[in-house]
Amino acid sequence: MEGREKQFKIRFIPGWVEIVQEDVVVPSRRVLITGATGLLGRSVYNEFKENDWHVLGCGFSRARPRFEYLNLLDAAAVKALIQDFKPHAIVHCAAERRPDIVENQPESASMLNVGASENLAKEAAEVGAFLIYISSDYVFDGTNPPYHEDSLPNPLNLYGKTKLEGERVVLQNNDGAAILRVPVLYGDVEKLEESAVTIMFDKVQYSNKSANMDHLQQRFPTYVKDVARVCLQLTEKRLQNPTIKGIFHWSGSEQMTKYEIACAMADAFNLPSSHLRAITDEPVGATPRPWNPKLDCSKLEALGIGQRTPFRVGIRESLWPFLVDKRWRQTVFH
Repeated sequence: MEGREKQFKIRFIPGWVEIVQEDVVVPSRRVLITGATGLLGRSVYNEFKENDWHVLGCGFSRARPRFEYLNLLDAAAVKALIQDFKPHAIVHCAAERRPDIVENQPESASMLNVGASENLAKEAAEVGAFLIYISSDYVFDGTNPPYHEDSLPNPLNLYGKTKLEGERVVLQNNDGAAILRVPVLYGDVEKLEESAVTIMFDKVQYSNKSANMDHLQQRFPTYVKDVARVCLQLTEKRLQNPTIKGIFHWSGSEQMTKYEIACAMADAFNLPSSHLRAITDEPVGATPRPWNPKLDCSKLEALGIGQRTPFRVGIRESLWPFLVDKRWRQTVFH
């Protein structure tokens, strides 16, 4: 079923202004997206909206004008919003996801990744909303891949520990919730630094100086549009089958080091890669990261859920606006 809302539009006619009232059809299925201003959140918001959901996206520092301002650390504000909107589903994308920032700001990161998630789980349970908590492959130490949903977590850094603790408090306070673990993400970034994948693009493009790239740690870059599709499919299947809950994994299937990711970017845009240097030494002094946290995704695949975009296709879609060589961009995409 769908509802109707009264909306007003202003029509400018020479000599006067006319205000027109219109009936607007509003889809009846309601979903709340936290972190809707972020890389993943924007994609999840669009995916649900394009599939006839009434979507309310929340953000913090970048919220207005497109999204609802919400401080997830304000429990009263969270409760009021959820009680008013009464979502059928909540996709919790908001997090402090930068490992180095978490190490330097442990208290504020824990408040967001753990405390806010716990509160959200309680409020979702209160209104009967299906909650998807976005977690990370960093809950594993990467020494014995691939990792199944019931594999023993052993996070190496504080970011992984906060995400694992977030999983625990979500499931403790909402036994119908779902945990969706994903690896490093990329997509339609607002700036290159928004993703640990796309941040490398400048080094790829500026071939006049050599760039050292890690060629040791294994990564599975995953397109946010694919994760968004998984969130939609998981939610819609859950509305039909309440036994769908618990921990799930989704990941791109292409295994690459940062060096190989950079070379694939160069290849996608026909750029030189000879200036990229593969470094196989253990990083010194950096926040520890798992060597190979490959996720086994067969549980979702068995449900008929999933979508994988080839890396070269996804990275081309994501990065062409950032190409320095505008002539190439115009000939290929226009």
